Amino acid sequence: MQKLVFGLVLYLAAISAWAQNSISGKVVDAKSNVPLVGASLWAETAGRGTVTDENGLFELGRLSEGSLRIRVSYLGYETEVITVVVPQSGDLEIKLEPKDILTEEFIVSATRASGSTPTTFSIVDKSEIAKRNLGQDIPILLNFTPSVVSYSDAGAGVGYTGLRIRGTDQTRINATVNGIPLNDAESHGVFWVNMPDFASSVENVQIQRGVGTSTNGAATFGASLNFQTDTRRDDAYAELDNGFGSFNTWRHTVKAGTGLLNDRFAVDARLSKITSDGYVDRAFSDLSSWFVSGGYYGEKNMIKLIAFSGKEQTYQSWYGLPEDKLENDRTHNFYTYDNETDNYQQDHYQLIYTGKVGSNWKTNLALHYTYGRGYYEQYRENDRFSNYALPNVIIGDETITRTDIIRRRWLDNDFFGFVGSVNYVSTDGKLDMILGGGANRYDGAHFGEIIWARIAGNTNIRDRYYDNNAIKDDRNIYAKATYEVSPGLNLFGDLQVRGINYTFDGVNDDQRVVSGQENYTFFNPKFGFSYEKGNQTFYASYAVANREPTRSDFTDNPISEVPRPEKLNNIEAGVRAKAGNFSYNANFYYMDYRDQLILTGQINDVGAYIRENVASSYRAGIELDGAYRLSSAWTLGGNIAFSQNKIKEFTEYIDDYSVAEFQQEAITYTNTDIAFSPNVVGSAIIEFKPTKNLSLNWLSKYVGQQFLDNTANESRALDAFFTNDLRISYSATPRFFKGLEVNLLINNIFNELYEPNGYTFSYFVPGETSGRELVTENFYYPQAGTNFLLGLSLKF
Repeated sequence: MQKLVFGLVLYLAAISAWAQNSISGKVVDAKSNVPLVGASLWAETAGRGTVTDENGLFELGRLSEGSLRIRVSYLGYETEVITVVVPQSGDLEIKLEPKDILTEEFIVSATRASGSTPTTFSIVDKSEIAKRNLGQDIPILLNFTPSVVSYSDAGAGVGYTGLRIRGTDQTRINATVNGIPLNDAESHGVFWVNMPDFASSVENVQIQRGVGTSTNGAATFGASLNFQTDTRRDDAYAELDNGFGSFNTWRHTVKAGTGLLNDRFAVDARLSKITSDGYVDRAFSDLSSWFVSGGYYGEKNMIKLIAFSGKEQTYQSWYGLPEDKLENDRTHNFYTYDNETDNYQQDHYQLIYTGKVGSNWKTNLALHYTYGRGYYEQYRENDRFSNYALPNVIIGDETITRTDIIRRRWLDNDFFGFVGSVNYVSTDGKLDMILGGGANRYDGAHFGEIIWARIAGNTNIRDRYYDNNAIKDDRNIYAKATYEVSPGLNLFGDLQVRGINYTFDGVNDDQRVVSGQENYTFFNPKFGFSYEKGNQTFYASYAVANREPTRSDFTDNPISEVPRPEKLNNIEAGVRAKAGNFSYNANFYYMDYRDQLILTGQINDVGAYIRENVASSYRAGIELDGAYRLSSAWTLGGNIAFSQNKIKEFTEYIDDYSVAEFQQEAITYTNTDIAFSPNVVGSAIIEFKPTKNLSLNWLSKYVGQQFLDNTANESRALDAFFTNDLRISYSATPRFFKGLEVNLLINNIFNELYEPNGYTFSYFVPGETSGRELVTENFYYPQAGTNFLLGLSLKF
């Protein structure tokens, strides 16, 4: 591996050093003279192109002498075609005129924070996503953003993946795509495995930490992820992305677009295929997806139709690794049945309208529909007939109560509705108001099938042993405004009312009849201010969020004892600045939870573990992030978060099998740590660019100790870990290509053995020397050691 990397670096450096004639210059806005970052230049007669850097600068090399036509384009500007003579004396300055065509940023602006919004956020743009995107899922690509801990069930970043932000899991992180809710309406989670290679169709993502601004869909109870999909390109294009890596990982992606036709229409499309054997035994992933968008772009109106779909099959590795196999058998998989797989497909359709009304008003409306369906298959050894509402089988004088069974558990759901907003900006620019909201319905069927039984008895293939349906209506309306009371000082207010109706009826998978209806109305106010002074923006805010229980909280708890909704009071204060080569953000947060729902070990009437409310808990911390450009070759960046995450008091229940009649023992804890909430999370990125075309990045990540439950017990914990990755990127503009890029990513270069996720449970058994003995079983999700991904991208 070392020889491969060293040889590749030398080879790329040698290529980048070779050049013939070249031209260089700068692309700027014709009116403001502001540099245009990412402007596209294409030498038509040479079949070669490039894009401008963060300062609007470009260099186009390996050119033959003579006359050369160059097409220069940038979103929102008129395309320019210039003729230059090579060799060129001096640098060029190319000025582009703004084009009065409605842009797409307003699609997501209603649910996003702006530079003057008093909340904590980060933005990851398309160029940064592209550097990291070699087929791994969204959580892995966001791993180096502040306060993020990501993980993968299969251990290699493909398949089932997840992330936590400030210690909060995905059920508490709101996600939207173009302002449209993405979270599952019942579990509140996001299943990234259903959206393979979605990053290839993302223009940018804004990560708001804390409650943030009002948005659509699930409550923001720790963070929000706001995705904007690809915006249109003025020029026609095609791209091929192919890659391979460790664990037989392959990625194939093709993208194409028409560019702007007749100055009004554009169509873009993507097709992707990703496969991997996974780090864990048998934990393969077979993923495919597509993305299509078509739009009409007028001067005052834009209509866009977007459709995307993902289909996955993964071999289950949900069980995790028992602690006794952690040292010598890290790839062990509990499952051995050859079709122990998860199979799911999800199709998304979005129809979006954006328009200007006069000089002060903008409108946005989106209709959406998502169709999801699929199942996971399980082999169950020696399972009880009673678990499937089946009678015992009598053969002769023998009564058989158990048998081997293969079952499938299905989800078949529809999610549809609309979201919209109206934006008013006063003529003097001091007042910016948004009125928005949406109404959505989820209709989901849950059912289980028996597809095989060793002793079938009175059964038929695909007999349903449970079947229930749920309907959830989610409505919200919000009004937010920013007002400049004096130069640099902005006041912010945001009021949201959210209403929920949830109905469920049928037989649960544990054979209990579950029927109920719950209604909630939440008021979520947010207030704050920001003050801009020079290159710095100071801000502070107070925000409230309320969250309803998840599906399992309703179905697992006795219907008469439904948990209370949760409430979060969030204070954010900080400063963000950018001056020359240095940018930084520093903030403090305090998140005060009321009635937070956690697992305590308490069981229901059929032995299933339930979540219970704890009266008071909190998260408090400091987050720092920044970047400094030392020179044209060296850039340093990083972030670090220090936090305390505490539950003031809760009671743990431990199963006791040491007595004749089963019981649970209660143990009360005070001022204990919240599970999966490390006190320190940090990352650092060092970039070295020896030439314009070659970039070497060293990426480090540190995550402190995490407890597997809320007892702060050292024997139920994940060790702290420190990983280091190396990324080498090379770009060129060979003849007849607009661009060629090679990316090599070597993950975990020092072969750190670490586990960012797991679970635990404890119970009492009869003891040999005493009345009873406590047994604790820990399970882990180990991540891969040193591994690599190599990608080649061709742009036409």
